[in-house]
Amino acid sequence: MKNKTSFLPQEGEARPSRCPDNSAFKQQKLPAWKPQLTIETVLSSFFLIGAFCLSVGVCLILSANSVREIQFDYSDKCSDCSKLRENSSNWNKECHCSVNFTLKEDILGDVFMYYGLQNFYQNHRRYVISRSDAQLLGRNVNIQKSYCAPFTTYRNGTPMAPCGAIANSMFNDSIDLFYNLNSSVIQVPLLKTGNSWWTDKNVKFRNPKSYNLSSAFAGTARPPYWQKPVYLLDEEDERNNGYVNDDFIIWMRVSAFATFRNLYRRVRRVRQFADGLPAGNYTFHISYNFPVTKFKGRKHVILSTVVWSGGSNPFLGIAYVVTGTAATLTGFVITAIHLKLRKKKTYFQK
Repeated sequence: MKNKTSFLPQEGEARPSRCPDNSAFKQQKLPAWKPQLTIETVLSSFFLIGAFCLSVGVCLILSANSVREIQFDYSDKCSDCSKLRENSSNWNKECHCSVNFTLKEDILGDVFMYYGLQNFYQNHRRYVISRSDAQLLGRNVNIQKSYCAPFTTYRNGTPMAPCGAIANSMFNDSIDLFYNLNSSVIQVPLLKTGNSWWTDKNVKFRNPKSYNLSSAFAGTARPPYWQKPVYLLDEEDERNNGYVNDDFIIWMRVSAFATFRNLYRRVRRVRQFADGLPAGNYTFHISYNFPVTKFKGRKHVILSTVVWSGGSNPFLGIAYVVTGTAATLTGFVITAIHLKLRKKKTYFQK
């Protein structure tokens, strides 16, 4: 066995150098471009950035203001149904209410219907992770090992499909729109598919493989707050059923804020509604199922158009305007300081 001191340099021996090799790369001698910051380049950069941000911000704000949007709060108008839903034992009792409104002007173009929730917090960590992505991909997994607890199985051991707190709290009000034309009532045709993201519909969500959906979900049960099983979410369209249901997919993408809106339907542009929604009297028929009084929440239904920059949200435009204003003001401040220092330098030289 070697002595530990044998690894140390002996007397008279040169110590190994820790300096890097004397090469252009290791000594950082390679040719490189280094910007020469002059007052002209600095000021021009600030003013160009300010002009660009201000112009983009103004365009975004004008675009957002051109969106036609109408919002209705039906929490109080459906107060009787709200009281009924406060008692969870009434989950199987139906309750309907109506909201009348008048459009004074036509809403031209594509019209989107949203439902909005206020004071509903989806950003709690235990709520956000309470799901099983493997189950939503149609795989046969043991959800007891997932984060779905306590919404995993019933007392008799029957697993929930889908599991988790997000799925269990899914918004389940049904909203229909009717157009009152003279003495007739026309139901506005609404599209309930094509509203979710393509990646969600075709990649992140899959139904279990079987010859029909009812057999695919055999041996499972609906979540406690649901009124029907997952394979009956859309009884009219087999392609919009189960885990690939658009309403379910949209709900599973949780919001970061307590007040949010989700896309619910799109107006189908046919017959009287080929150009959008004509002016006149309308009625929302609402099947009230989603309780909000216990957490002091509010519910809204929104009709809105969209533009090239999105919906009616001026935040991005305001952010650009603030950034552009700050850059422009900074440019003026630097200009004033430069002129003052140059004037003082000229005075001392004389």
